[in-house]
Amino acid sequence: MGDTGLYEKAMQKAFRLLSVRSRSCHELRSKLKERGIQEPVIDNVIERLSELSYLDDQAFARGWARNLAVNRLWGDRRIRISLGEKGIREELVHDAITEARKELDERAAVECLIKKKYGKKQSSDINSNLLKEKRRMIQNLRGRGFPPGLIFELLGKPKEEDADDGE
Repeated sequence: MGDTGLYEKAMQKAFRLLSVRSRSCHELRSKLKERGIQEPVIDNVIERLSELSYLDDQAFARGWARNLAVNRLWGDRRIRISLGEKGIREELVHDAITEARKELDERAAVECLIKKKYGKKQSSDINSNLLKEKRRMIQNLRGRGFPPGLIFELLGKPKEEDADDGE
């Protein structure tokens, strides 16, 4: 198969991948490489798709960050990691998170998650009978990438952990 045939085959694979969901240049490059496409052909495909605006890391980063921040209620730390795994440059990551947080800041996201878990109860209403549940909620929030200071401010630190600040 000639270079033109390889290029066309690679473009078809790229379009199929992009039809499932938008991707970063890094992701698309990795996927095409996994399918045995050679680097020079991948470079041409990525260049052409970028020219056609099918690939745009800045737009991808904004959309991905918004989805994680607003729909999945993730914290900035976890969003930053996810975008980094997708090969997005740090300055684009920062801009994307800043843009997403204009719609829903971290505090509002944590409050929303707490409200989902505890309903109309205020965090001050959560008593020691729910200590295990509260600890689970703190772990969940930390796992979602929210800063511990914000979590403890909104949820309160479990009594048993007050004396154990050795983190």
